Amino acid sequence: MLVLCSNGLSSEKLLMSIREKVIACKTAALVVTADNEYKEKNYHVHRCIKELESLNLIVDIFDLDKQPAEYLLNYDIVEFIGGNPFYLLHSIKKNNALDILRFLADKKILIGWSAAAFVFSPTLELVNSYSPEMNFLGLTDLKGLALTQIQVLPHYSKFILKFEQFEEKCCVYEEKHNVKVIRINDGDGVIIDGEEVVVCRA
Repeated sequence: MLVLCSNGLSSEKLLMSIREKVIACKTAALVVTADNEYKEKNYHVHRCIKELESLNLIVDIFDLDKQPAEYLLNYDIVEFIGGNPFYLLHSIKKNNALDILRFLADKKILIGWSAAAFVFSPTLELVNSYSPEMNFLGLTDLKGLALTQIQVLPHYSKFILKFEQFEEKCCVYEEKHNVKVIRINDGDGVIIDGEEVVVCRA
């Protein structure tokens, strides 16, 4: 199962939607790799741990830059926090984690929010149209992991006030690529379980 969300399992409605699917799960890894600056000191980490613990999970903090990717296979649930999508994509490729994440999305439960939600989709082109300055590594290949063909735009209600022509840029992207982007706010999520796709609104 794959879950794409805006800022984690941050609403009771999303937690309830996940809870019924994780009854048999015991362990979770919270992956902090996307925040290349603060890592485990990212201010969302404490909240995310509490959210996962509310599902009766034992939670470990994990960093692909410091630990072998295959160790993620030891967990029932793996959640990637937000940060820099370009850095996260680079780290996943550098650490040969793609096949492991594919397995987790297919056989276990993989959650990605904000930056990770972009990385797990087919491309980073949409986020690049808003924040090209985040690509400090100078990546030229913006192909995502394509764990799903579904694309989301996180933090929608927050960022529509921050970026000029926020909605207009998304519409241009949709028309150019012939796709429909799901706009999600903090607390929302898209749950992809096999052929079943559920958009959970907070």
